[in-house]
Amino acid sequence: MAPKIAVVGSINLDLVARAERLPRPGETVTGATFARYPGGKGANQAVACARLGAEVSMVGAVGRDPFAEEALAGLRAAGVALELAESESPTGIAVVLVGADGETEIVVAPGANAEVALAALPEHDAVLCQLEIPDTAVEAAWEACTGVFCLNAAPARVVAVDPDLTVVNRYELEALTRRDGLVAVTLGAEGAILLESGEEVARATPPNVDAVDGTAAGDAFTGCLLVSLLEERGYEDALARACAAGALAASRHGAQPSLPSAAEIEAVLN
Repeated sequence: MAPKIAVVGSINLDLVARAERLPRPGETVTGATFARYPGGKGANQAVACARLGAEVSMVGAVGRDPFAEEALAGLRAAGVALELAESESPTGIAVVLVGADGETEIVVAPGANAEVALAALPEHDAVLCQLEIPDTAVEAAWEACTGVFCLNAAPARVVAVDPDLTVVNRYELEALTRRDGLVAVTLGAEGAILLESGEEVARATPPNVDAVDGTAAGDAFTGCLLVSLLEERGYEDALARACAAGALAASRHGAQPSLPSAAEIEAVLN
């Protein structure tokens, strides 16, 4: 049976400029290329889970504007069930700068995401949240969750929930006040570690890839780790698969277009 995952999170349209290098403060860099992609950490992670075979529902909000359908295109294509509110605020926008080395700078205008509220959760084995939506929505999702609650605690801030699985990078770990349960810490090119009640229980390194865009690498990692654990894979196997998913995403352009399938992860691991 495919795991059922309810994602409560953000939906954005990513406006992406690629340049030879990222600008310094006050500097203008020209010669960039431009593209638009569906994005938002919530939507990215929903698509990531769906591409790995999970049955996914997405709870979120968009505006009544032309950007909304573009922002939802990747979710629809991945077969994600949508439970959306329409807002008078604009659809969320992320302005993404990508350097030739794959490093990014991102500024988000949350728009309708700042008004996400939870009335009820779809049927689920797990609930997945991020912190691009209000704390009240995250807390309501945690309280209503009857399965595994996973929080990608980014952007980093303190929120009054007690997740079964938390995913952070090394900098977001510093802001994490609750470290019970499982905590996955991503370390960029060094891979990731998995902690259980503060003790390391697994460590993995990613396959070698040519990184071109790290925008959705963390979302690919989070979705794959959650799906792998719901499939009852061991910690080492689940973490290795998540690192492979993140590496594959970093080797491709765009957020949702970069997210790998289960077959692609198996291929790179084998």
